[in-house]
Amino acid sequence: MRRPRSGPGLRWKLTAAIAVVSALVALAMAVVVRNAARVDMMNNSRNLQDDRVQVASRNYESTHRLVFGARINDPRLPGGLRQAAERGQRATDIEYLSGEPIVWASIPMADNKILSISSRFVEPDAILDNLDGVLVVDCAAVVLAGSALSVLVGGSLSRRLRKAAVAARQVAEGAPDVRVRDAVGRRVRDETDELARAVDAMADALQDRLEAERRVTADIAHELRTPVTGLVAAAGLLPPGRPSELVQDRAQALRTLVEDLLEVSRLDSAAERADLQEIPLPDFVRRRVRGLAPDATLTVLREAWVHTDPRRLERVLGNLLSNAERHGRAPVEVELDGPLLRVRDHGPGYPRALLREGPSRFRTGSSDRSGQGHGLGLTIAAGQARVLGASLSFRNDDGAVAELLLPEAPGPDNGTA
Repeated sequence: MRRPRSGPGLRWKLTAAIAVVSALVALAMAVVVRNAARVDMMNNSRNLQDDRVQVASRNYESTHRLVFGARINDPRLPGGLRQAAERGQRATDIEYLSGEPIVWASIPMADNKILSISSRFVEPDAILDNLDGVLVVDCAAVVLAGSALSVLVGGSLSRRLRKAAVAARQVAEGAPDVRVRDAVGRRVRDETDELARAVDAMADALQDRLEAERRVTADIAHELRTPVTGLVAAAGLLPPGRPSELVQDRAQALRTLVEDLLEVSRLDSAAERADLQEIPLPDFVRRRVRGLAPDATLTVLREAWVHTDPRRLERVLGNLLSNAERHGRAPVEVELDGPLLRVRDHGPGYPRALLREGPSRFRTGSSDRSGQGHGLGLTIAAGQARVLGASLSFRNDDGAVAELLLPEAPGPDNGTA
């Protein structure tokens, strides 16, 4: 099963999202705090201006002298303050002239006079600069804290999802005892746990169906084995002749099909175990190719010793050679490159369904490669390769190419793998 290319993980996506949101929130809060501080400074300036106008009014009433730059009936007095004085109220206001804030304070006096004081609002730059520095540090701290928290939370979630993906991939590859919920852990009850339970339920249902199919296949093959064996024996007693040869050939083909079905059912049960040995691969393949496909050519690019079961390896090699000769075109080439065994023919190539999904019983692909056979040869080869711990892959390259990568063993000459 080909693993798709992965992009940035969930942890980093979540971290980036939380970092961006934290930065935006911190920036918004910084703007709000700075504006609130400026408004508070302006209110303090208005209160100071109100205190000054009261002191100036008392001083004018006692000495008839104006202090703090106070004026009587100033024509520039804003209309709101003039109306408040007419109602006998003391008031303050901020007027913007050319974008510059002017702080006003007024108080009504005797004889319909209005005493007022105005001054330009000067922002305390040092205080605002210090405030800006504090806000920058706070924003950075918020972003870092949010990112660290998201790394922890996202890392935990990402690890659980990756464990779930690994377990699901093992289930897809045929591991019967693997359960996704056990892989991700049962202590945390969240969406990951729900996903794991759903995948496990699906895996159990599929495994039950596959087991039922395997049992049906095995039962049918066992029931047919005895009568087919009798049929082959009876066909051998027929008098010589072309009809007898045809009956014997078909009876033998039926017997081979039954034996293949039994082998497939045993491989599907995952109960097969390999009798592993260390063997020199070139010598082994050379002898088998000479007996199984005398017309095939053998090329050894690099010699190697492998850790394998000779009987099962011979079965895989025989099925690959038989498939190449039956469905492909000559010449059939066998190539050894260390522990890699490659079988190539020059026919139409494997069907796309096989390349996409792998071998499947009773599916022979396109009509170009389905003149004979039941799709069991490559299925058995793939099953035996799994038992050997080898990797069997298929591709098309000016014909059909099957590659079997075997576990390499240290050679007796150099002691290296």
